[in-house]
Amino acid sequence: MSLDGGSIDRREVYSSGGANGVVSVAASAAASNQRLRLNPSKEHKPESYEDLQLDFTPSIFSSLERYLPPNLLTVPRDDKVKFMREILLKYLPHGERNRVQKQREYRQKIISNYQPLHREIYTMHPASTFVPSFLKAISDNTEESFRSIMSEPSPGVFTFEMLQPGFCELLLSEVENFEKWVTDVKFRIMRPNTMNKYGAVLDDFGLETMLDKLMESFIRPISKVFFPEVGGATLDSHHGFVVEYGKDRDVDLGFHVDDSEVTLNVCLGKQFSGGELYFRGTRCDKHVNTGSQPEEIFDYSHVPGQAVLHRGRHRHGARATTSGHRINLLLWCRSSVFREMKKYQKDFSNWCGECLREKKERQRTSIAATKRELLRREGESKT
Repeated sequence: MSLDGGSIDRREVYSSGGANGVVSVAASAAASNQRLRLNPSKEHKPESYEDLQLDFTPSIFSSLERYLPPNLLTVPRDDKVKFMREILLKYLPHGERNRVQKQREYRQKIISNYQPLHREIYTMHPASTFVPSFLKAISDNTEESFRSIMSEPSPGVFTFEMLQPGFCELLLSEVENFEKWVTDVKFRIMRPNTMNKYGAVLDDFGLETMLDKLMESFIRPISKVFFPEVGGATLDSHHGFVVEYGKDRDVDLGFHVDDSEVTLNVCLGKQFSGGELYFRGTRCDKHVNTGSQPEEIFDYSHVPGQAVLHRGRHRHGARATTSGHRINLLLWCRSSVFREMKKYQKDFSNWCGECLREKKERQRTSIAATKRELLRREGESKT
């Protein structure tokens, strides 16, 4: 049996599943020139978009609606969709829009033919997925409860126990079953990103809904507290996948930033040596290739079941896995609101380490110049 998956390369594009839909084009030209609000309208109740066939998941539109300009909050739903869709499509690199449609068709082909091994993991069951301490912290939903289960060994890098061993084993088994199916039917699959040659996209074979729940109910509450400056409170889409390292797999991963606002990285197993993550500070696009300060240098050793949570723009890489086989679950969490707001900002000193260093240097220079001027005037007054 052979299923031709087509010669599609996975690109790190901002996109979500769903079918193409037809929406109203009645929105005015004036509306297309308006910007989203900096702060959401808390009193406004967003409409539901679940019944529409859209290029992006309905939850993105509901989340983005609170940020619409006041005069667009009361227009017909189709006009809101038109306005928001134009914003969202800006995040697809030039020439990639047809690829999104091919990706949807590819995903549907897999789901229609692949038979899951452990159907219970395709629906979120918190008690059997997470360790009790993590569940209690989420239930209490306070910064104090989150910090009680977390370590912050380096600024902006949080580690904590998260997944039950049994869930890790089931997910590993499901991934192995999927990869066996891929080999048996000779299906050419998309890899997680442009850097990893091995691994699988979990969303592609039916786990998208479960991972949506993971992001919305368990990661977003934490990100809202620790990463508000990069859209942690407005995460509305994800890219979920596993990566594999070891013999006959990827060996290491080069220095990079993720296509995410917030990244969850959980080691699933198995037995391995090496593979440490190395972090080197958070940077905006302008400063992504600048040097690191001593306090930004941090190495982390993976522990099965333990999670690492960090900003997507926190530069990092993975050292060589020297023996054994390591598999990690990655969830790139994204905020369409943050990506739109970022277009109108020039200063990212609240999260970019180099922007902050430059800001402090400007302040130091300004204070020094002011002092010199005051001393000069004082000297003139005495003469």
